[in-house]
Amino acid sequence: MGKLIYGVGREYEFDDRTLSHVKIALVTKLRRHESFLLNWEIPVEQGGGRMSLWISREIPLAFVFNGSRPPALNEHWMEALLQTSQRTGGMVIMREDEVEGGGPV
Repeated sequence: MGKLIYGVGREYEFDDRTLSHVKIALVTKLRRHESFLLNWEIPVEQGGGRMSLWISREIPLAFVFNGSRPPALNEHWMEALLQTSQRTGGMVIMREDEVEGGGPV
């Protein structure tokens, strides 16, 4: 499991493949000087619920990966992440199979 570290010491765990795609999508938005909400569901085994973070260039951001090799990236998945970020509710982290199976794009 990799970690998204946001702000001072706030850590959020994601599998490395998901985190790699989220990283590219976040960096793309931040390079454009765009602030936005980042949303995801918290798995039931971690207590359930939802999380939303306000992503801004002014807040420190780091990505820590467990594996030493970056995965091959799925352009369709990254595009789906970027498209959700254009909505008022912000970017939604979805599973890769949701995108491939005709999920939110």
